[in-house]
Amino acid sequence: MTCALLFPGQGSQSVGMGKELADNFGSAKAVFDEVDEALGVKLTQIMWEGPKETLTLTENAQPALMAVSMAVMKVLQAEKGFKLAEQAKFVAGHSLGEYSALAAAGALSLADTARLLQIRGRAMQAAVPVGQGAMTALLGVGIDVGRKVAAEAAADGEPCEVANDNEARQVVLSGAKAAIERAMKLGADHGVRRALPLPVSAPFHCSMMQPAADAMAEALGNVTISKPVVPLVANVLASAIDDPTEIAQKLVSQVTGTVRWRESMSYMISEGVTSYYEIGAGKVLTGLVGRADKSLSAQTVGDSAAIDSMMSAVRT
Repeated sequence: MTCALLFPGQGSQSVGMGKELADNFGSAKAVFDEVDEALGVKLTQIMWEGPKETLTLTENAQPALMAVSMAVMKVLQAEKGFKLAEQAKFVAGHSLGEYSALAAAGALSLADTARLLQIRGRAMQAAVPVGQGAMTALLGVGIDVGRKVAAEAAADGEPCEVANDNEARQVVLSGAKAAIERAMKLGADHGVRRALPLPVSAPFHCSMMQPAADAMAEALGNVTISKPVVPLVANVLASAIDDPTEIAQKLVSQVTGTVRWRESMSYMISEGVTSYYEIGAGKVLTGLVGRADKSLSAQTVGDSAAIDSMMSAVRT
């Protein structure tokens, strides 16, 4: 078996996520306790009790999703005998999930990852005043159409750019609110089946996020990044890297750059990866695996039963 571990991005959060793991595994509870301590806030209380609106805030959602992913990883490794270096070929994460992937692969410490994501969330929120940016998902078209629509919708001082190339028939645009509104109207002329506005508070992965990229460059310069035990398939490259200096550079580029998930999947498939495990909350990436190639195996791993199911599969 050749497998890769995938780590979800923002939008996969839900109140209660990770609680079952903390209740059943001391190693998982230790992860959540360490994240709370690193951040100086009771993030677990927000995760497990809500309200949803507070959990959804970018500065909370990002470290919270990472914490759930790392709790799953700790159970897999400390209590179930999973050996990442021997049993997986790559790690990859969607946007903030790239930090989870690096923590899972030993490139970043858990405490540093939590603090980096708190900084990242706050910086991304602060980069653009609320109401000035927006994002939309164009359904039924691919990257070429997405680029055309974005170029037509952009104007001086009102950028519109491809934020996520998720799959062959789904592209996300990000930019100034007025430009995104124009893009949603233009879509029909280019074969867009539906233009779906996304419930986000800032225009992620576009040039308007440059202040956040600057903040992350400074923050990443203050932490130690080690060589991951397995390579990371980087969002902005859609290929594997393991050099710590390059990893830091690509994490900065990722703030304003396109998440090239479709190409990342193509890369992993070309490298012989046939089984994918989405580690943490939600099932967004599992769905994208199926749409990339229906012959691939994909499984969400976010609770005790799923962990046991994964271990049964990787042992065969």
